Amino acid sequence: MTQADYPMCVRVLTADQGGGYLVEFPDLPGCMSDGETVADALANAAEAQAAWLAAMREAGRAIPAPGADPSEG
Repeated sequence: MTQADYPMCVRVLTADQGGGYLVEFPDLPGCMSDGETVADALANAAEAQAAWLAAMREAGRAIPAPGADPSEG
């Protein structure tokens, strides 16, 4: 599996939330990032995802398959 296999959700942040865009990976609990532009948010999300996956591997924790229901694990 590669990083690109994981679905992501991109949403606009309101001015009250700081503006910009938020990217979340539903299959990777707590893995998210943001940026001023969509391109910035996606670049930051790729870094966050790589760090999340590396941390799980280093800790010896299970990494969910893309599209897996996290409540089933």
